[in-house]
Amino acid sequence: MSLETVRAEITKTDEEIIRLIAHRQDLAGKIARIKIHAGMPVHDERRTSEVLNTVFDQAVEARIDPVAVQKIFEQLIAMSEERQRECSGDGNLP
Repeated sequence: MSLETVRAEITKTDEEIIRLIAHRQDLAGKIARIKIHAGMPVHDERRTSEVLNTVFDQAVEARIDPVAVQKIFEQLIAMSEERQRECSGDGNLP
């Protein structure tokens, strides 16, 4: 395989990652509507811990750096919470 071929495959993978992040953000908007209706807060510490523990374990199984994966998901969770705040009209809240 040539360098260009592998780089092209990485580019396709990056595009798929972006598509999946966008889908995750769409789901965060749906979660916001559910939480608003139920009177629930945006941040859910229990769920955050659950997600971070799960992705850590999955990263270990996939033989990739679990700490780095957790950091990525911390950012994804922050993005999701920001989307939820935007949907609830509280975009400036911490």
